[in-house]
Amino acid sequence: MPSGMQLWRHRLFARLSSSLPSSCALCGKSGENGICANCHSQFFSHRPNRCRQCANVLPYSPAVSEKICGNCLKSPPAFDQTVVATDYAAPVDQLVLALKFGGNLALAQLFARLLSAEWLHLQNDAISPPSLLTVMPLGAQRLAERGFNQAQEIARPLARALGIPLDPQLAIRIRETVPQALLPPRDRHKNVRKAFTVSPAAIDRIKGQHVGVIDDVMTTGETLGELAATLKRFGARRVTNLVFARAPH
Repeated sequence: MPSGMQLWRHRLFARLSSSLPSSCALCGKSGENGICANCHSQFFSHRPNRCRQCANVLPYSPAVSEKICGNCLKSPPAFDQTVVATDYAAPVDQLVLALKFGGNLALAQLFARLLSAEWLHLQNDAISPPSLLTVMPLGAQRLAERGFNQAQEIARPLARALGIPLDPQLAIRIRETVPQALLPPRDRHKNVRKAFTVSPAAIDRIKGQHVGVIDDVMTTGETLGELAATLKRFGARRVTNLVFARAPH
């Protein structure tokens, strides 16, 4: 007889798979749940040892209690942990671009399913779940140009599947920033400094909460770090990033 966790896992994937396309998003072949078995095995089944805090791949196999990279030990980021589904590398990067710039919103369901699978896998490491979810906010100009926030599109199905409340308006981007990918690493922290605040209506709700921040891609982590620092200034107890893809260090 299946356990409670097995039943929950089955129901979670059933919910996330119900609206996915029947062909593989990577190779175009027929396949259930948006990714065929071969592509899933090649690009999403390998789970390298990652730093628990920033999700960079570790060059060794540490004990669970020691899964922190040297960079995070030397300069701890404001966020406490990061969960990612895969690396931001070819051909997966094309899926991210198709969602963000091509408007292929069906991919958000796929990203949510793959990210939730990683979350369930990491439950064996006894990581604590957030009590509240939010998204990486876009500036008003970029939101108007794109017409949607890709992080919010991923967040809706992910929040439903995990059963965690979602407040997409929790954080506000108070100034436009240059896309981080266009800047050298040394300029990225300055670019996002003081770029966020918390909605006045949400200040009471954030105090003492473990907040999960959902985004599509994590590069250096500067933007997520600045948002986490902002959330903690307003009273968040802990911040976890839930990001679809991590750019290799």
